[in-house]
Amino acid sequence: MLPFMAHGHLIPFLALARQIHQATGFKISIASTPLNIQYLSSTFNSSSDEPENDHIHLLELPFCNTDNGLPENSENLSLASIGKLFSASLGLRKPFHSLVSDIAAKQGHPPLCIISDVFLGWATEVASSLGTVNVTFSTGGAYGTLAYSSLWLNLPQRGRSDSDEFHLPGFPDSCRFHVNQLHHFLRNADGTDSWSKFFQSQISLSMQSFGWLCNTAEEFEPAGLEWLRNFLKLPVWAIGPLLPPMVLNNDDSSLSVAASGISTRRAGKKLEISIEKCMEWLESHSPASVLYISFGSQNSVGPSQMMELAIGLEESAKPFVWVIRPPVGFEPRSEFRAEYLPEGFEERMEKRKQGLLVRNWAPQLEILSHKSTGAFLSHCGWNSVLESLSQAVPIIGWPLAAEQAYNSKMLVEEMGVSVELARGVQSSIDSKEVKRVIELVMDRKGREVI
Repeated sequence: MLPFMAHGHLIPFLALARQIHQATGFKISIASTPLNIQYLSSTFNSSSDEPENDHIHLLELPFCNTDNGLPENSENLSLASIGKLFSASLGLRKPFHSLVSDIAAKQGHPPLCIISDVFLGWATEVASSLGTVNVTFSTGGAYGTLAYSSLWLNLPQRGRSDSDEFHLPGFPDSCRFHVNQLHHFLRNADGTDSWSKFFQSQISLSMQSFGWLCNTAEEFEPAGLEWLRNFLKLPVWAIGPLLPPMVLNNDDSSLSVAASGISTRRAGKKLEISIEKCMEWLESHSPASVLYISFGSQNSVGPSQMMELAIGLEESAKPFVWVIRPPVGFEPRSEFRAEYLPEGFEERMEKRKQGLLVRNWAPQLEILSHKSTGAFLSHCGWNSVLESLSQAVPIIGWPLAAEQAYNSKMLVEEMGVSVELARGVQSSIDSKEVKRVIELVMDRKGREVI
């Protein structure tokens, strides 16, 4: 297995490896760069009855940060280095070929197959040269995967205004996309830039694989899967949702997701707040009354957006848990300053027991599975979407990057389980609209929406 170097890709690959082993007994090797292998190793559940590393082997691929223009100890996707990391991933081809070749020599035959990330399409050629097959794994949903793939392979005309709509090959004629749903590097792409060259080549190579795996379910995205299959003209197997099993059937909020195998306490994250404190705070509120707010592990919103969001939250009087980090334009790992929020905001929220502000990271699965959580204000990253909907928690969408805008579009238009509040870090937002949307979703009694 060959995942792309980003936590949002690594964890689904590991979850898929576990599922494959449990279903077949196959031995599985996951190859990645040293720091990412270290991260994956930290997620292994040491309490398993049978040692996991007897079945899932983690293999390092040589990687030098500085040779690729990346900061030291940077081998994972960050917004600051995303372009360089994409370019650096092309350099993994030669060491990966050597690694698989060595495995084949030792066992006397090539691996049954290589499962590679959609962004690492060159693995199809490696597999062919070594006498095995390649299967592409998209860690996103079918709708978002189709949109992202079709956009890069059919770049929209440039020079459109933000209000213009366009049709995208692979989708029904009635489905229209907006230019303002495109990230700026896609909006400015013309086929000759480095972004276009990378994505067009890797997606095209992935379309030559034996078939695709998609982190979704037939019941969840029947239309999206049908459209993706027609577009790729390949088999597409829905193998999701890849979530800890306890979460999928957890009606007891006192149970910890950590017991399921992907431990939030062992995944290389420093807890800024204890799980016990979060649970205690949630227990003090009535069912489906709390709004959970998180923009994922990489994202934040603009300074004025953050200020208006805070004002709208206070005016709504709805209880909330907000995973907060410095706004866009400030060092993301720096200390959060009170000046980013209305004067005295955090003190008032704490005194009224209306809001719990958590710095940087919180136990998301535990929060979403708690009976008091009624809605999720989310960036609509696919893992967050699956985690939220698996717990019947409706979404307030604020997509920021990657395929998030297409996920949000599907949740609103195809599924009716979300209301979009804003789009991107440049969009204008005011506190009155924040209050209106929060009340619209929360007053529908959360879980009953789904």
